Amino acid sequence: MRCTLGVDVGTSSTKGVLVGEDGTIVASTTRAHDVDRPHTGWVEMRAEIWWDEFASIARELLDEVDDAEIAAVGVSGMGPCVLLVDQNDQPVRPAILYGVDTRATAQISRMTDELGLDEITRVGGSTLTSQAAGAKIAWVHDEEPDAFAAARRFFMPASWLAHHLTGAYVLDHQSASQTSPLYDIENEQWHEPWWQRYAGTIEQPRLTWAGDIAGSVTDEASALTGIPAGTPVITGTIDAWTEAVSVGAHEVGDLMLMYGTTMFLVATGEETLRTPSMWTTAGAFAGTRNLAGGLSTSGALTAWLKDLTGSDYPALLADAATSGPGANGLLILPYLAGERTPIQDPDARGVIAGLTLEHSRGDLYRAALEATALGVRHNVETMRAAGADIRRIVAVGGGTQGRLWLQVVSDVTGLVQEVPATTIGASYGAAFLAAVAIAEPGTAPVITDWNPIAQTITPDPALREVYDTLFDRYVRLYEGSKDVIHELAADQRGA
Repeated sequence: MRCTLGVDVGTSSTKGVLVGEDGTIVASTTRAHDVDRPHTGWVEMRAEIWWDEFASIARELLDEVDDAEIAAVGVSGMGPCVLLVDQNDQPVRPAILYGVDTRATAQISRMTDELGLDEITRVGGSTLTSQAAGAKIAWVHDEEPDAFAAARRFFMPASWLAHHLTGAYVLDHQSASQTSPLYDIENEQWHEPWWQRYAGTIEQPRLTWAGDIAGSVTDEASALTGIPAGTPVITGTIDAWTEAVSVGAHEVGDLMLMYGTTMFLVATGEETLRTPSMWTTAGAFAGTRNLAGGLSTSGALTAWLKDLTGSDYPALLADAATSGPGANGLLILPYLAGERTPIQDPDARGVIAGLTLEHSRGDLYRAALEATALGVRHNVETMRAAGADIRRIVAVGGGTQGRLWLQVVSDVTGLVQEVPATTIGASYGAAFLAAVAIAEPGTAPVITDWNPIAQTITPDPALREVYDTLFDRYVRLYEGSKDVIHELAADQRGA
């Protein structure tokens, strides 16, 4: 059976799928893992986990489908992350994760002063935020000089897998464009003066596009994974962009909304739109640009409540449905890990407003779902104000399995959401990109054939006024509480 293998390294798990030539999922498996949080604002992971789990997943899937013929391999991973390795490809420290890791605030401030806000935006498209991988490279230079002195190469999860499989040292343009301020978005190349200034002796990875073939599986990688030597491997990209591919939400005018541990939004267009509130990036494909945003917690918030209450998701969802719109007067700011877009505030913190002795766990869970939906609305309205032409919303990710969360997001935002038949996410998108990469001209698969739309979620117009009022309060609650919250965040860092 001819298949492509897709593997995605996420924040809380690594997922792998074998996909047939018609897009059917032949087999899938998952490896759960945890991040490390050694200090407030730090989120790290040992890179050894990424390759070990890939190899384990590949062997399991090939054992399960003994007649599988792997035609190509697709890789994907969370990002932008910073993994620095020495001359022997050994990590010099744990990988620093994407915008949920907020350690580089001093470097962001210093680099912005040194380079100038307007010039940073002109070259890279975006201001420097906790999402900027270049600032985290600078943090290693400043705070761990011995580790930086030993560093010779720079990887993200997808490129690390591609390197282990093929020996290639590559990074896709989309990931590179989030290595701010080291990438020139208009010329689609590394910005040499700033690379030399902040990355120094680190070798620049060769830039390709996500679906380009990075190389072929080596004999050594074959022995560890069971994938035949010589099998083509794509470069891959960051999981949110691969998820957009997996549901066909990567055309001009599309908005991909990813329901996961964090929430991510990617709007695709042809113009380079610049706004300090969002991230401007290269697209997954040549000729496209993205305006992207992300909530630092979404599934992480609901999981926190589940663990706190000792309940399970079905019970909490049933209770939340009974609570009803507005959660009986509760309003949550979902900033339990700071917030990314559009407020770009790593020192934001969670707030539960309106709490009384009469409120139930169902009210809390309903308010948590509404909080993530209000965060999505805040991002969408900011994107549109910046000029994004959003014509179509496609939902993806584990959170799409529950109808209530989807309905709450549509009701709060007023947006129709399309949900495809397969929402397994980035691993499926990686398998699709691999299939396209090896197709003969004119025979490449089409994602809408692989993964057609299965359901459409329509907002309830009767709730528009309720949620317009709640959104206004949501924005005002942050503005009214942020001074106190920042003082508390400073105390937490001191502790």
